[in-house]
Amino acid sequence: MAIEMLQAPEYLPAGRRVILGLSGGVDSAVAAWKLKQAGCAVSALFMKNWEDDDDAEYCAARQDLIDCASICDVLDIELDVVNFSAEYKDRVFSDFLREYEAGRTPNPDILCNSEIKFRAFLDHALQLGADFIATGHYARVRRVREHSTERSELLRAVDASKDQSYFLYRLNQAQLARALFPLGGMVKRDVRRLAAEIGLPVAAKKDSTGICFIGERPFREFLARYLPAKPGEIRALEDNRLLGEHQGLMYHTIGQRKGLHIGGRRDGRGASSGEHEAWYVAAKSVADNILYVVQGHDHPALLQHTLHLADPNWIAGTAPAPEGRYSAKPRYRSPDAACTFTPTEDGGALHFAQPIWAAAPGQSAVLYQDEVCLGGGIIARAN
Repeated sequence: MAIEMLQAPEYLPAGRRVILGLSGGVDSAVAAWKLKQAGCAVSALFMKNWEDDDDAEYCAARQDLIDCASICDVLDIELDVVNFSAEYKDRVFSDFLREYEAGRTPNPDILCNSEIKFRAFLDHALQLGADFIATGHYARVRRVREHSTERSELLRAVDASKDQSYFLYRLNQAQLARALFPLGGMVKRDVRRLAAEIGLPVAAKKDSTGICFIGERPFREFLARYLPAKPGEIRALEDNRLLGEHQGLMYHTIGQRKGLHIGGRRDGRGASSGEHEAWYVAAKSVADNILYVVQGHDHPALLQHTLHLADPNWIAGTAPAPEGRYSAKPRYRSPDAACTFTPTEDGGALHFAQPIWAAAPGQSAVLYQDEVCLGGGIIARAN
């Protein structure tokens, strides 16, 4: 099937108006500089997405805004501030709480991209007359024509260690058509070096990690503010032995080893099978409030050959061909795993020749064909 490339992935539209989402970090700062160098009419927008504890020690929004102002002074671009905290609570945070209450492990950063950065922000930018929006994500977009149909493809970044296409898999054609990723063709070390050469004040600023609204604070401490802890039993999956007590299913995910406080040696992967191997979370019963665990990193209960997807999003607008050969990432940091795809009425299924370890319901499995991100879905169950 012939595909004609209409626009290179590194395309930056000279003379067009671009509003860039500026976070206060080095990546979006260098993205702003690249847009200016390409001749774009660029301005910046800082999104305030969280207000509950704006003055707390873990919330960096105030310092990020100060850094944004400094960046814009150096680059001589205008900065605007918009508050999307109401949209964030309604579209992202409420889903985050529902998923944890249901015993699943959600990824709110994915929903933040599709609902806030590429929906609320995009709508706001278009109302201001922007032709495109841009962010500091490490990903690329390619415009292609297939027969008489034009569409956008989401591609992996050149820097495989920083690629963020996984977090963007829920974007659609309308969103990608207006999206620019100036850093998609760069590697992180060059971004840092360029920032220092330009004289950007955030050249050495530490990258943000973790979920944006939690920041660096302890996860349990944060979650307990919104969901009541429900202590329950920890039992062995194989024989239903009572081993201990958990403080809440929401604090545990499939494959978790730390924090169980039920013994077992630390290096369970290398231990001989027996009573001293490490314990791992294998299943959760929300109805009974029981946490089930198994011993040994490679216990069969932690190995799955099929992931069943719900709420799928296919970037091209249609599901991939079932006869294709693909790879998938069942979590962001996992290596690509070869798989096939079967469409189903409620989403689809990914089949792996080599088993996937500890796939967690609520996480996203993202499907690729070489460098093209095809989309994916929420892991509903695994077997």
